[in-house]
Amino acid sequence: MAIRRKHIRRIVERLLEECKIEKPPVDVRRVARVLGATVREAQAENDLSGFLHRIPGGDRVLIGVNRAHAPGRKRFTIAHELGHLLLHGTEDFHVDKGFQVYKRDARSTEGSDRSEIEANLFAAELLMPVTFVVEDLREREAIDLSKDDELERLAKRYHVSPQAMTFRLANLGYLTL
Repeated sequence: MAIRRKHIRRIVERLLEECKIEKPPVDVRRVARVLGATVREAQAENDLSGFLHRIPGGDRVLIGVNRAHAPGRKRFTIAHELGHLLLHGTEDFHVDKGFQVYKRDARSTEGSDRSEIEANLFAAELLMPVTFVVEDLREREAIDLSKDDELERLAKRYHVSPQAMTFRLANLGYLTL
């Protein structure tokens, strides 16, 4: 199961350039509009994060987001669904419950489903672009997690959760989990 990391990063870089986004936080709703997707929030069960619906017979795309979720979670859901839109173009309707897809097969619920891993990577790349993060951390070799305020400051700057920022920094080699 090869994850297309470089491919995903290139797509995000082109998308940020096309949307003229040069600093955080990334306006994911604007990115969705540029891609022709409409974002709608609705009340849903807590484990339903969102969905992507390619409306047959046209170029219309609808991204649904759970209204009850925190703003950072909604941003991640939108970015995640945009990942599915750009990377996995075969499904007309895709539902994410807890970011696990239940409509495919048993592998989908194990966290080993390639499309879910790629959509999560796409969301991280879009919300916390590597060039932006590297610029913010240019003079640091590592982040000191004992100083919660550093991590909190970065998370707030990118409008993501501290947990999302922690994973992103670990994946970029700035800290060890």
